[in-house]
Amino acid sequence: MGQSSSTALDPTDRFFASPPRMSNEIVEFAEEIVGTRDYTGGLPDDCLAYIFQFLGAGDRKQCSLVCKRWLRVEGVSRYRLSLNADNEILPFLPLIFTRFDSVTKLSLRCDRKSVSINDDAFVLISIRCQNLTRLKLRGCREITDHGMATFSQNCKTLKKLSCASCSFGAKGINSVLDHCLLLEEISVKRLRGIRDGTQLIGPRASAASSLKSICLKELVNGQSFEPLVIGAKNLRTLKIIRCLGDWDRVLHIIGNSKNTSLNEFHLERLQVTDIGLTAISKCTSIENLHIVKAPECSNTGLVCVAQNCSLLRKLHIDGWRSNRIGDEALIAVAKHCPNLQELVLIGVNATHLSLMAIACNCSKLERLALCGSGTIGDAEIACISAKCVALKKLCIKGCAISDLGMEAVAWGCPNLVKIKVKKCKGVSGEVAERLRILRRSLIVNLDAEEIDGLDASGSDGGLQESGLEVPMMGGHVNVPDVSLNTLGRLSYLKVKTGLVASRNLVAGKFRRWKNGESSSSNDNL
Repeated sequence: MGQSSSTALDPTDRFFASPPRMSNEIVEFAEEIVGTRDYTGGLPDDCLAYIFQFLGAGDRKQCSLVCKRWLRVEGVSRYRLSLNADNEILPFLPLIFTRFDSVTKLSLRCDRKSVSINDDAFVLISIRCQNLTRLKLRGCREITDHGMATFSQNCKTLKKLSCASCSFGAKGINSVLDHCLLLEEISVKRLRGIRDGTQLIGPRASAASSLKSICLKELVNGQSFEPLVIGAKNLRTLKIIRCLGDWDRVLHIIGNSKNTSLNEFHLERLQVTDIGLTAISKCTSIENLHIVKAPECSNTGLVCVAQNCSLLRKLHIDGWRSNRIGDEALIAVAKHCPNLQELVLIGVNATHLSLMAIACNCSKLERLALCGSGTIGDAEIACISAKCVALKKLCIKGCAISDLGMEAVAWGCPNLVKIKVKKCKGVSGEVAERLRILRRSLIVNLDAEEIDGLDASGSDGGLQESGLEVPMMGGHVNVPDVSLNTLGRLSYLKVKTGLVASRNLVAGKFRRWKNGESSSSNDNL
């Protein structure tokens, strides 16, 4: 290269998220090429820039210190940039954006203890980065509506805006909606400037045609966005999280519009009832639905959603232990949503009745999480292990299961690749090792710190006394037709997992595991 390497840090490095430092490998490589042949000299700048794109942000920064050419090429090929946006950065902005003149995705963050950049700095950035497509603002409290208005006039190609803990208000957001005609995603969190709620946001003609995703989070007057939410005719994703106000009316208007493009709803800690759920059920294209800590939602609303939204693939329910969503709603989901691939139940008192229905009817179910439910025990896990042939990931947390239920999993779910068990007091640490022996490819994540100290003798004794083995036929388990009314929970478990008595074989196996007499026998299991 004929150019000396430099390890001196750029004075602007303190404004980057993680300033570059030379690793030993980079230093050694630099020493090898200095004063000798430059093996990258024959590479065009475009090829060198293409190689840089395979590196992480930290490695790219280190490579930029090797020589002036690498510094220049790395700068012009950098499309993502994250800066510490405190007010001291203003004198360095021309230097930073002279080096990084191709940035299209910019993140500006300022912590609470610092004073953020003001309108002057923000406008200067917009002048130097007129090709921005994504902007993320965090804690930029000195940027006002005026700064946002000027920025939006200079950066009209913006497609994604995310802002949190900022101080501008409705005028600033409306300016972006007016001038950024390509805007597709907007995310707003803790926006301080709309506390009064006197000025509404939207609708704008551009937003109505281009917006595909809206996320509103922790807003005192989130309903200021009501015209925008209703007016976005091509909206695909709507997330409303911890926003005050009554949202049933907004959801009712959205449902009556029968928006066929809306396929994802995320409703968390909202004042929303079955009226709202019934309304969004009219959006029949829904594939992803999250109902999180909405205590006024019940089986009635979710049944309506299940009956009308047969394309549902992902369902997350956090019942917040309100006991208003249970078997009735889940059985409706099982009956009407055969394409379900992911189901997360938190604080929902489901039983073997609904879980068996889901396991039998939702043959595409791949991911299942059961958390914080006192009604989910070994019998329910037996339902899953017997019928969920496509299941790949299973998470159980805070449920009343024991080692017996875990052993049932070992013989079922032929496609299972990962199981996570947390805060289940009836599960011992020994069962994890048995699962690893029986299913060598299975990743077992057990909450050992909380479980190992518990007395698991009851579970082990019960299993040894049973002396049970499960025959597998092509990944399926044969289930005899036995009336549930004549069986206890333990008998039901044995029947549903197709357990066949084989006392001597399995009891002998477990005794050898426990006594550690022969490790070679494990290979024959």
